[in-house]
Amino acid sequence: MWSGPRNVSTALLRSFGSRHDTVVFDEPLYAHWLRETGSPHPGAEEIQRLHETDWRLVAQQLTGPLPDGKKVCYQKHMAHHLLPSIDRTWLDQMTHVFLIREPRAMLASLCRVLPRPGLFDTGLPQQVELFDHILSTTGTAPPVIDSEDLLRDPESVLRALCTRLELEFDTSMLAWKAGPRDTDGCWSPYWYETVLKSTGFQPYSQSTPSLPSSLEPMLEACEELYRTLHTHRLVMQES
Repeated sequence: MWSGPRNVSTALLRSFGSRHDTVVFDEPLYAHWLRETGSPHPGAEEIQRLHETDWRLVAQQLTGPLPDGKKVCYQKHMAHHLLPSIDRTWLDQMTHVFLIREPRAMLASLCRVLPRPGLFDTGLPQQVELFDHILSTTGTAPPVIDSEDLLRDPESVLRALCTRLELEFDTSMLAWKAGPRDTDGCWSPYWYETVLKSTGFQPYSQSTPSLPSSLEPMLEACEELYRTLHTHRLVMQES
């Protein structure tokens, strides 16, 4: 699942983590990205100390055998963590899905954690680049989920996604227990405040948040990239 920050990606991680047949990974390339970029993210030193910083070892784990009783490996990735220096041949073993969010809402949420985000911090340029790569190499557009659709009708979107992924839909994906998980990254105190309190997908809230004037010029670029992916968004099945 290739997302950007503040796209409801952790709630979707909770959803798949509720399946009895699924093992989940939470942003496994984050520590490597921090080591290579030196980005001043909250808890950066702790993340690199507690999580694997070598992408090669991460890739080995992500493509390795599944634990007993598990049939599905769900990986929550931030698209910008896939740096150009990372070899991508191991990705051929995966089925890829993209998660997007309306840019104004995404930026308003992101700047509460990162006061001065840049375009590449949104993951949108990397999502489009990776989407185009998968489309050109496979001849098929991978599924795209818009977080608004997901929050408006979680069951319909998840059923449609499971159909595309040839998975059986499981009603356990619609609810979970509040609190942390052993599979959460150590960055959860900085980013997961809302999800840690949640027991399911929150109802969609339609609003037009204001942005700092410094982010308004970036909004247009984000919207163009968002529209490129939104064109391919997953259409829910008719009931």
